Amino acid sequence: MILSDTKILECIEKSEIVITPFDPKNMGGNSYDVHISKHLAQYTDGMIDAKKHNQIRHFEIPEEGYVLQPGQLYLGSTLEYTETHKHVPFLEGKSSTGRLGIDIHATAGKGDVGFCGFWTLELSCTIPVRIYAGMPVGQLIYYKVEGEVERVYSKKVNAKYSQQEALPKESMMWKNSF
Repeated sequence: MILSDTKILECIEKSEIVITPFDPKNMGGNSYDVHISKHLAQYTDGMIDAKKHNQIRHFEIPEEGYVLQPGQLYLGSTLEYTETHKHVPFLEGKSSTGRLGIDIHATAGKGDVGFCGFWTLELSCTIPVRIYAGMPVGQLIYYKVEGEVERVYSKKVNAKYSQQEALPKESMMWKNSF
């Protein structure tokens, strides 16, 4: 079951959902619009290795915007810090973003109960497109969880992205055993 706007607001009042900064004008009927921060990153090597801690370089979107190039992977972050203590958050791209040819995540649209932090965006595009810090980029949708959650993300010992900071975070796949 997807939470409605009134239910999301109820959960915010009870601190079950935290969105900072929060602005009611970003509420949809069953979602909350999030924005891209000024922070971007790219991997420094021409090839990335899933078993290696691949380094990234951080940079900022200038006031005049930044042009994303096709065939490149950019890591961005949301302007909003979020916490979700009793619901499953899903981050989806806005249709306006998709119509610009921008994908905001490759596979990581679902968060876990207990995720607290800024969302890292996996940005790619089909044609060159100029983006701006603060532009709406996605929407958070919240699902109700059935049953007790035993493994809350923020309390998991091996939670690789817990308390995610404002800067985009590189893949931590290398921390897995495979």
